[in-house]
Amino acid sequence: MQVLKAVITAAGPDQDRLPLQRFVDLDGSEKSALQIVMEEVLAAGVEQIGLVIRPGDQPLYREAAGDNANLVHWIEQPEPRGYGEALYRAAAFVGDDPFVHLVSDHLYISHQPQRCARQLVRTAQATGTAVSAVQPTREAMLPYYGAVGGRLLAGRADLYEVEQVLEKPTPTQAEQQLIVPGLRASHYLCLFGMHVLTPTVMEILGSLVRQASEEPVMLSPALQILAGRERYLALILEGARYNIGVKYGSLIAQLALTLNGADREEVLAQLVELLAARYQGIA
Repeated sequence: MQVLKAVITAAGPDQDRLPLQRFVDLDGSEKSALQIVMEEVLAAGVEQIGLVIRPGDQPLYREAAGDNANLVHWIEQPEPRGYGEALYRAAAFVGDDPFVHLVSDHLYISHQPQRCARQLVRTAQATGTAVSAVQPTREAMLPYYGAVGGRLLAGRADLYEVEQVLEKPTPTQAEQQLIVPGLRASHYLCLFGMHVLTPTVMEILGSLVRQASEEPVMLSPALQILAGRERYLALILEGARYNIGVKYGSLIAQLALTLNGADREEVLAQLVELLAARYQGIA
C-alpha cells in the first residue's frame, strides 16, 4: 500500500476559521494551524493534498497554506451536510487510491522521532489495511469524539481490530458497547482525527449520502460499515492530539507546542515570572 494522497477537511460551520489561527510551532516559527497540519502529512510521504473548504474560502486558505499551496487540490462543500459528506466531496480526487485523512482543527505532537501521521502510514503500509489513530481518552471528553471498540491483536499492545464505532457516544453507550480490556477505568479509545482509509470508505460514504437525502452524513457510521466489510484496525499512536475547537483548546495546543519545542526554556522562565507576580499580588 502506497499512501501518496491526503484529504484535510475544513468546511464545518464551527471549523472553517480554526485552521487560519496562527501558532508558534515546535521549531519556534509562527505558522497557521493549516500549515502545521499540512506539514504533518507531507512528512508522512504525501505528495498531493485535497482540502475541503466552504465556497469562497479559497483565497484565505491559499494564503494560510503558505509555500505548500501549490500542492493543494481545492474541493468545495456547498452546504454543511456533515463531516462524512465533506470527506465524500474528495472522492474524485482520491480515485482508487488509499489516502490519509486529517481534520484541520487538531494539532499533533509525537512522543517519538517519527511524526504521528508517519507512524500511522507505516502501520497501514505494513498491514495493507485501513487504520485509524486512537488515543485513550477520559469519559468526560466523549462528547467531542467518535470512539471505537475492538480486540487487541496478538503480540501487540497498541493495535486493535475494530469491531464497533460510535459517534460521540454517551458514557452509558460507551460502557455498554466500547469496553476495551486493559484501559484505565472510565477511559475509551477515541478517534485521534487521523486515518489511513481505503477507497472502500468513499463507496460507503457515497451510498450513505444518497440514502440521506438532505440529512447530515457523519464519518463514524461509514467506519462501522467498513469494519464489517474489510479488515479495519485502530492504532494507539505515540503522541497526543490537541483539539483547537474546544474551550481553551488553542491555548492548550500552544502550551503543548511550546513545552515540546525550541523555545521551551524561555517560555517556562516567563511563566515562572508571571506566577511569581501573581503570588506577590495575592500576598
